[in-house]
Amino acid sequence: MLSRDPEATEFVLHEARENDVKFIRLWFADILGNLKGFAITVEELEHSLTRGMGFDGSSIEGFVRSDERDMYALPDPNTFNLLPWRPRENAVARMFCDILTPDDESHESDPRAVLRRNLSNASKLGYTYYVGPEIEYFYFKDSKGTSTDGRGSYFGQDATDLATDLRRQTVLTLEELGIPVESSHQEAAPSQHEIDLRHTDALTMADTVMTYRLVVKEIARQNGYYATFMPKPINGVNGSGMHMHQSLYQGDRNAFYDDDDPQHLSDTAKFFIAGLLKHAREITAVTNQWVNSYKRLVPQFEAPTYVTWSTVNRADLIRVPDFKPGREESRRIEFRSPDPACNPYLAFSVMLAAGLKGIENRYEFPPAAQSNALYMSQAERDELGIEALPANLWEAIQISERSELVHDSLGEPVFKSFIENKKIEWENYHSRVADYETEHYLPVL
Repeated sequence: MLSRDPEATEFVLHEARENDVKFIRLWFADILGNLKGFAITVEELEHSLTRGMGFDGSSIEGFVRSDERDMYALPDPNTFNLLPWRPRENAVARMFCDILTPDDESHESDPRAVLRRNLSNASKLGYTYYVGPEIEYFYFKDSKGTSTDGRGSYFGQDATDLATDLRRQTVLTLEELGIPVESSHQEAAPSQHEIDLRHTDALTMADTVMTYRLVVKEIARQNGYYATFMPKPINGVNGSGMHMHQSLYQGDRNAFYDDDDPQHLSDTAKFFIAGLLKHAREITAVTNQWVNSYKRLVPQFEAPTYVTWSTVNRADLIRVPDFKPGREESRRIEFRSPDPACNPYLAFSVMLAAGLKGIENRYEFPPAAQSNALYMSQAERDELGIEALPANLWEAIQISERSELVHDSLGEPVFKSFIENKKIEWENYHSRVADYETEHYLPVL
């Protein structure tokens, strides 16, 4: 059974008493990254922190085999926070949970357990994995995608724009939940916005991404609007990405920094980049898991389409930001293909596994792209060994299904369930008549 810090447990009990907490929401994720959970009363809090709370997992996507339904949600006391949008009287708190079997073992289909296992692999090599996502999303008037009349521009500062207040409320709410925000701004597309989170360890950040998505939607709902993390909700404009800034630390030292290297990149960083590049196509089904994800990964909309890296071109899959002297702790890489509708626990797992594979096998570090692969001929790309990211979900599934790295990083149960789920999604999409077909073919055929 997972161990819990007695002092953290006592802190939660104290905070619940001091803040008149009546209900505690126990949160966890299914394999697709949907937030799940149930509420308990404060009278059950101490018991839940020590023994977990039982529930029937038969309807949770990816969790349960036919002969196993009972499972237990064991709250992580380090994730205790009051929900700011609920009343202060009979207050509501939340905690993320690890999912256990009746034998008190980590459930092999729990996405949080998957990430814990991959972080343990990094720890055995002496590394702590840090991530800092830039998470984009859209505001609409309703869930049908009705325009908000957003006329803002990139980094726009229009004081009359309602979205400015929505972002402000969202940032304040995130900070009340103990989530540090680095910046927020209008993005390139109308009604599109971005809030960047300060980097932290990957498990904390995965919980944070789950919370972030709920908070953005909740604040929009309170103001009569709808927020969406759909990767490409509008034709002809940029989609929403979740650019992942990543680094490895050894204790207090940034393992990606090397003072003697011209680019101030250590061999560890170069091997990590090489691992991500080599396995990028294999992990794309996880970092971009929806049919709609691939409507974003197309040319001309600031999203990567080819497996390349550089320091300047934001169309490359990996960007190495400029280094500022005296900021050794900030040396990092930016992986630009993931979108905000992924399961962060699984996405972080496969990205880390790919990077570690590069370190362990000392993959050759390829040269930076000297020009945009979009404007090369296919013959030029072939000569340079530049591969394209999967063009659609079906191609991504086929590549992931053959990937030993994805299989091992997710584990057999999650891997099998994830692939089966995505095949069903593709079949449902593939067999459906689209609006495009009725608009273009029905009048003429």
